[in-house]
Amino acid sequence: MPLPATLPPPLVATDLGLGVRYQGKVRDTYRTDDERLVLVTTDRISAFDHVLRQAVPLKGQVLNRLAAYFFDATADVVPNAVLDVPDPNVTVAVACEALPIEFVVRGALAGHAARVYADGARTLCGAALPDGLRVGEHLPQPILTPTTKAAYGHDEDIAPVDIVAHGLLDTDTLAEATDAAFRLFARGSEMAARRGLVLADTKYEFGRAPDGRLLVMDEIHTPDSSRYFVADGYEERLATGEPQVQLSKEFVREWLMANGFRGRAGEVLPDLPDAFVREIAGRYVELYERVTGEAFEPDLHPDPEARIRAALA
Repeated sequence: MPLPATLPPPLVATDLGLGVRYQGKVRDTYRTDDERLVLVTTDRISAFDHVLRQAVPLKGQVLNRLAAYFFDATADVVPNAVLDVPDPNVTVAVACEALPIEFVVRGALAGHAARVYADGARTLCGAALPDGLRVGEHLPQPILTPTTKAAYGHDEDIAPVDIVAHGLLDTDTLAEATDAAFRLFARGSEMAARRGLVLADTKYEFGRAPDGRLLVMDEIHTPDSSRYFVADGYEERLATGEPQVQLSKEFVREWLMANGFRGRAGEVLPDLPDAFVREIAGRYVELYERVTGEAFEPDLHPDPEARIRAALA
């Protein structure tokens, strides 16, 4: 879908008055009662664990609708927290007690793992990485590289053995969530392959429902949580050392790095030019259409918060 000539105003933040509100990097989450959450996916964008000053119109719609698509397509693999999607930016979900760990599964050497590998490391979160890997190359088998969850600042890599040793999760919960993450990654990889893509890496978040079930929550297989390579020409690019064609927000990180920002202390977060903001919006729409095979029909309401209030009423 070509982007409209004029994009709607970005949904930067909300104040819906629906009980206790928690503002994450991208989502505004409202706990309406003991059983339900209302999650509003805004147009905020983050990189290197920093929320950028510019928001990206349509990004929240893409993320929320794409997450809903994948939750529906994987419900037979791992149960999820979704109850309803009443608006392009909104998901109503089971109020879970979130596990304090993000379960990152990697099937290829890319992003953070590639940077660590280039610095000489041959283990990541306790998972062995063989010598001789090329950037973008499939790992011998998918690996789990968990991170802690930071409300502010950087998430930190952590080995599974340390998750238990530090009392973050018990052995059984860790095993259950790890198994769920690998099964979701397998389904996501199958779905990507059918669309001519390679799911290089992704992250999952889990929580305990009031009835004790472990549910996958937040989002899955979106461009904010995942990295996709284009399969056509993948082997040729790997052989010649060319960068893989990606469908993810890695290009935003690359732009930031080219402009002197990696999230390190003392670095100044640059502003995104208007043309680049529009490019980001276009790439998010492209990924939605590429992974789903469906045309993206944006809601261009001039007041997205008013639209959300009406949908939730």
